[in-house]
Amino acid sequence: MSNRLALIGFGEAGSTFAVAAGWHEQVSAFDIDPQRKAAMAEAKVINSADARSALTGTSLVLSLVTANQALAAAQEYACFLRPGTIWCDMNSVAPDTKRSAARLIEVAGANYVDVAVLAPVHPARMDVPLLISGGPVEEARIALLAKGFRNVKIVGKDVGRASSIKMIRSVMVKGIEALTDEMMAAAEAAGVAGEVLGSLDSSERNEPWAQRAAYNLERMTTHGTRRAAEMEESAKTLAALGVDPVMTTGTVRRQREAAGRSKAARNAAWA
Repeated sequence: MSNRLALIGFGEAGSTFAVAAGWHEQVSAFDIDPQRKAAMAEAKVINSADARSALTGTSLVLSLVTANQALAAAQEYACFLRPGTIWCDMNSVAPDTKRSAARLIEVAGANYVDVAVLAPVHPARMDVPLLISGGPVEEARIALLAKGFRNVKIVGKDVGRASSIKMIRSVMVKGIEALTDEMMAAAEAAGVAGEVLGSLDSSERNEPWAQRAAYNLERMTTHGTRRAAEMEESAKTLAALGVDPVMTTGTVRRQREAAGRSKAARNAAWA
């Protein structure tokens, strides 16, 4: 089998990798959006007319479609894969979605690897952290490194493990973004943005997340009832300023549910 690489999907990630690594004609690419042809020309990759053409003769495939098309891509294109081809599913989807895609790829005789991209592709580019699990992970790691990726880590043998880390981590990462949006909308409406941000700077603690998580969970268990009541007042404050307290209301529920939970129960659930 050839050592050719195929990209299914040529959006931000695909185009960034292709340009950063200088793959050029070593790569065949296909995207259902015809507007991506210009980006393919700029990256000097082979612009395939269809998925079959892109996948013919390839040994490694990077699936980089939109999340809602990840399973469909595996379903529609598995039949074009040669036996032994490695399909690296780099899409941000749930573990169950990846397990369903894996079954489709493996029935076709190819190999499926779950890949989680743990950071924005800009500015990391080829240094972006990749977690991989399931299928021939060592072979996949070697192949990805050979194509220019520099930060590839095997996290397990089961499909879904890498994506579990990604999806659960996103609860915090994207949640903080949503909380920031809600906080800033209210702070700006109240005319106190500078003071709020300054107060956060003065209270910021630099410590490992394992310690921070343990501290936060203990505070909720011990003081959840009081904190839930406080957050209800915060929700009223936001509503009065014309800001829908979506995230704040969810915090009320989480704090109240944690209140009174024994430390032993919390530790058992977290173990």
